[in-house]
This record gives sequence, structure tokens and C-alpha cells, in this order.
Amino acid sequence: MSLQRIFILLLVVFAISSCGTSRKAQPYAISFDQGIRQINHVVIIYMENHSFDNLYGEFKGANGIENARKGNFVQVDENGQPYKYLPEIPRNNSFPTNLPNELFNIDQYVPADKKTPDVTHRFYHNQMQINGGKMNKFALYNNSKGLAMGYYNTEKLPLYPFAKQYTLCDNFFQSVFGGSYFNHVYLISAAVPVWPNAPESMVAKVDADGKLVKDGAITPDGYAVNTVISKDKPYPPKSDTARLLPPQTMPTIGDRMSEKGVSWAWYSEGWDDAVAGRPNNFAYNHEPFLYFAKYAEGTEGRTHLKDQNDFIKAANEGTLPAVSFVKPGGGNDEHPGGSAVFPSEQGAVKLINAVLNGPNGKDALVILTYDEFGGFFDHVNPPVIDRWGPGSRIPAIIIGPFAKKGFVDSSQYETVSILSFIEHRWGLEPLAERDKNANPFRNALIFK
Repeated sequence: MSLQRIFILLLVVFAISSCGTSRKAQPYAISFDQGIRQINHVVIIYMENHSFDNLYGEFKGANGIENARKGNFVQVDENGQPYKYLPEIPRNNSFPTNLPNELFNIDQYVPADKKTPDVTHRFYHNQMQINGGKMNKFALYNNSKGLAMGYYNTEKLPLYPFAKQYTLCDNFFQSVFGGSYFNHVYLISAAVPVWPNAPESMVAKVDADGKLVKDGAITPDGYAVNTVISKDKPYPPKSDTARLLPPQTMPTIGDRMSEKGVSWAWYSEGWDDAVAGRPNNFAYNHEPFLYFAKYAEGTEGRTHLKDQNDFIKAANEGTLPAVSFVKPGGGNDEHPGGSAVFPSEQGAVKLINAVLNGPNGKDALVILTYDEFGGFFDHVNPPVIDRWGPGSRIPAIIIGPFAKKGFVDSSQYETVSILSFIEHRWGLEPLAERDKNANPFRNALIFK
């Protein structure tokens, strides 16, 4: 045998042995559908009212403010003309009256541990702000005007270390346009509440071109898309019951889990006080199961609605149900106007650590996201799926031992991706086409 042939054979043997060594050194990653069986506890922490650019626009490696500035999303007035300066921010003297017509850092005027005014986040307004993908009417259709273009220093946020350590989703959208009530209900049902005979004063009016003439909670064809309160108790004292939404009967993810014997609970801060008639910081429109007949007073379903204190106790003791929805209360949920960013996120950090450091942490997945954009600018034009959304892009952080580490996931997700994940994990029937087709975080997780 020639020296040349011997040399080639040695190279082949070396290559084969090297490949074998490499395979042994690398843990074997199993498929998503197999791997999710390792997750026995899912915790969804549902914060309030911030767009992706508003909180994570400065996150290195994510599609954030740098790309937004390249897009030159100058805000325009009702005539389509660019503002010289952003419209003056009312109800707060901390902001200058001559803010340039561009994104600006909120922290330099109002620190993240202080409250800012609320910002408009309604069904029709969200669509008008997006303006067909031009993303240039956030300041116009907004009761806080130029504040819509503000953002926070990402690396100073209490939740930033989790986004950096685990998986940050930078292409995650609220499933439906508008505000908290609608997105909460959609989170658990992938459906739109109906009220065919709502009081006329509550019904929106649109012209032949679909433009809003008069805002309202109910669409002209009887869908409840802006904030309404359920007719099932608890509801605010002295409520006009004629203006309370009748109980809904479409299926929810709670129904699906109960049918399959999957343990679950919705934990709200202030729930026990609200039931006792002391609502304090309880937000009625943030308790989505209240809108459904199966969870009315005296039903078996009502036993799944619990207080946030019960969640903390269960996390510490290792008695979490398979699926936990956790809802901080008003003042602690990051909602502008009622909450400050910094202390709200500190509260969320405690919830996350209670899970990760508790007995159930080893097989848990925490999904921290926001109900909706809160009226704040985001530069990414949402995908078009149906009449209801998706709406604006919002943050989502996937946390725990099965989340990819130090990863920015640009896969397209939306609120009902959470439903899709739960359905895949426990073999549940999808509620609708939207959750059936939603990506269940396939690229955010890794299993070995």
C-alpha cells in the first residue's frame, strides 16, 4: 500500500473517531413533542400594558429601538403631517413640552419607580395607531399623546436578568387588538365575548369605510371588545347591572383541563378581599373566568379561582397545580397610571423565584408576558390573521430549566401560543383555529 493511501486511511479513521467522540460529548436533544412531557408545572405570570420597544427596545441582539430608528417612524397629526415636536404630555409636568418627534427615554424625566399617566389602549384605537403598518399615529390617538413614544432603560429593569439568562421572545404579539379585558378573555378562550342586545349607548359606531365615529365597548354586530364587567359576582359596588356583560358559554382552557383531570388555578392578587366585599386593588376586568357561566358563584368551576397568596404558599410548599395563571393586582401589575414599572417587576421577580427555588422548580416552566401594549409605540407591524388581531408586539420571557439560555427567539408567537403549549403538553383539544395554529414555543425550549 502506498504512503499516500495509508495517509488517506488514517485521515478517515481520525475523522470517524472524532465524530464519535463529539456525539458522546454532546447531550442528546430529544424532540419537542417528547420533551414537553418533562414539564409538569406551567406558570403564566400576566403583567400589564407595555410594548416590546417600551421595555426591551435596548436589549442587545433583539429587534428593538435601533431598528425602529432606522425605520424613521415619525408620528403624524390628523392631516398626516409630521409633528414638529411630540404632542404635549398632559397630567404630568415632568416631561418637557418640546420633545423631539422620535423615541425618547422616560427614565430621564420620570424614574421607573414612579408612576406615569395611563396611555390609550382600546380595540379600535390600537388599529388606528398602527395605521395600516405605518406605525405613525400612536401619539395622535392617545390621551397621553407623546408619552406613547417613550421607553425604559432595559438593563435597569428588575426582570432584565431573566430575559438575559433565559429566552426573550422578540416577535410575540398580543392576540387581539386593544386592552386588558379583551386579551385576558382571549388568553383563556381564544374567543370573543358576544352581547347581541347590548344597551345602545355602549355600542360603537363606524362609517361605511370602517372608520370609528363613536367609540364603544361593543361592536355594531354585537361583540364585546372593550372593557365591560361581568354580571357574575363579584362586580363593583353600585354597578348598573343592565351594563354588565351576560355570562358567556363558549369553552375555556379551564374546561379543557378539568375534562382531562389536569389540575389548574387562576390566582389573582386581592381575590379573597374582592369576594369578601373589600376589592381594594382588585381589577374585575383582569379576572377572565368571571365572564363565563361555568365559573359563577356556587359552581364547581369557582373553586379554581384563588388568591395570589395561595399561589405563593403552593410554590413554597411544592404543591403547585399543573397549570397556574398568576395575576398581580392593581398597583403591582405594571399598569401605567396605577403602577410603577420598577416595584411591579420586583414583585414579579419574587413570584418567579418562588417557583424556581421551590420544590416544583426542577420541572417547571414560567412564561412571563403582558396582556397588551398599553398604548405604547412598537415599530413592528403585527401579522394579519383575522378581524381581531394580532395586535401590537409585547414582551414574553420563557424561564426555567427547559428554556434556552441566553437566547433571543424571533419565532412568531402570540398570546394564544400559551394555550397551544398547554394543549400540546396535556393532549387537549384546541379551543379554536387561532390556538390550534399558534406556535407552542417550539424554538424557545430545549430538552435532553
